[in-house]
Amino acid sequence: MSVTVYIPCDSAAIGLGAERVAKAIASEAAKRNIEIDLIRNGSRGLYYLEPMVEVATDKGRVAYGPVQVSDVAGLFDAGFLTGGSHPQSLGVTDEIPYLKKQQRLTFARVGITDPISLDDYLARDGYRGLKNALSLSGADIVKHVTDSGLRGRGGAAFPTGIKWNTVLNTPSEQKYIVCNADEGDSGTYSDRMIMEGDPYVLIEGMTIAGIAVGASQGYIYLRCEYPHAHKALNAAIAKAYAAGYLGDNICGSGEKFDLEVRLGAGAYVCGEETSLIESLEGKRGLVRFKPPLPAIKGLFGEPTVINNVISLASVPIILDKGGEFYKNYGMGRSRGTLPIQLAGNLKNCGLIELAFGVTLRELLYDYGGGSATGKPIKAVQVGGPLGAYLPESQFDTPVDYEEFAKLWAVLGHGGVVAFDDTVDMADMARYSMEFCKIESCGKCTPCRIGSTRGMEVLEDIMQGRDLNKNVPLLRDLCNTLLNGSLCALGGMTSYPVLSALNHFPEDFGLSKQADAA
Repeated sequence: MSVTVYIPCDSAAIGLGAERVAKAIASEAAKRNIEIDLIRNGSRGLYYLEPMVEVATDKGRVAYGPVQVSDVAGLFDAGFLTGGSHPQSLGVTDEIPYLKKQQRLTFARVGITDPISLDDYLARDGYRGLKNALSLSGADIVKHVTDSGLRGRGGAAFPTGIKWNTVLNTPSEQKYIVCNADEGDSGTYSDRMIMEGDPYVLIEGMTIAGIAVGASQGYIYLRCEYPHAHKALNAAIAKAYAAGYLGDNICGSGEKFDLEVRLGAGAYVCGEETSLIESLEGKRGLVRFKPPLPAIKGLFGEPTVINNVISLASVPIILDKGGEFYKNYGMGRSRGTLPIQLAGNLKNCGLIELAFGVTLRELLYDYGGGSATGKPIKAVQVGGPLGAYLPESQFDTPVDYEEFAKLWAVLGHGGVVAFDDTVDMADMARYSMEFCKIESCGKCTPCRIGSTRGMEVLEDIMQGRDLNKNVPLLRDLCNTLLNGSLCALGGMTSYPVLSALNHFPEDFGLSKQADAA
């Protein structure tokens, strides 16, 4: 009788040696004449323990990690195929505290199933949301999404139901569903994990969206830096077509929805929805003026729903369990769960899915384990390279869109990057301006010119030159960027720069009193 062994095919796990470990385990099993069934699952998100190997036992799946090729023979000697004790033993996977305390809704299958096995997906509640959607009117589907309180998980936090309702009620013979999978923020990888670890949940969410608003064509705009996600999505889409979950007659309902993946060329600005549309149309990725909104005049001039991967991947459970079920998670106007990605100087980097309301301090210490260096955590940047830097005094802030807005900060895509007390915040502020300069599409003057001038002013400040003149000049420049830029790339560059200046003036050669004056 064969034993089932799970080793991630997730690209981060592969980068840490999962492919080599899989080959070594298969080779060692063959050498010992042991029959195993090797399944390549997604990652559970505990990247500090990757490559993590799991074995199906009578007690449940037992985990070992991080496993290297040199550990494989010892694992076999210790009887790991029956859950035997070994220095890399982590016990029953579901009992690992990092996982046990999570509230996984969107990521319920990630790390558990074979990502491109449709049978695995169906066996774990897959396509139940679509089945329910096919029995409802478009307006009723949109009402479920609206009632759930789901907001855009890509950063803007715009209510998903309002966007869908606009497209639903805009007359047109052709409408589109576009998934923004151009995940480019530093410290973020939840989109990649879904696409590599559970691609069907995204496909199902997009299909439901198409049926809801009357769109017959969908596109996944995927960043070219994700080849493993590209392969998984295409394989899953092909199987969904073959099984009747995509195409001209979805599940015999008469509904039509076609889906394909389009690759972006690596421009950060194409994460902005109108720039993404331009790129998808085959043009240079430049930001469009709004109005008109994409929901009214989007891709090829037609009504278009544009949502982030996590937004669309959250839809199947809402249609399966109902809007009220999803809404029961969270706090205030931030409903449901958020996949939070821990990165930077932390002992335990990885993905955590929790309801809104958990504090930054809990994330950094209860899950992240504190800094990897053992030094005090000086600052965290939340929301990507354009997110504000938060000092230790703000670590008790709950993860909530409105609570972050009170601090002049953003949750963005849920990326949390930690820095210990050796970081130079003036240098980080300069990096933010440099990032804006490099990634600017060049269409508007504040972003194109302002970021270049901002770098120059910051370099003068860091050299201690004429601070009485240059610090106010930097603030004035940030104000121009914030209020004069065409999109958030230029506008939000002020967030990391000013938060660094306000909370860590000593790194700029200033005292708190002098800067406040």
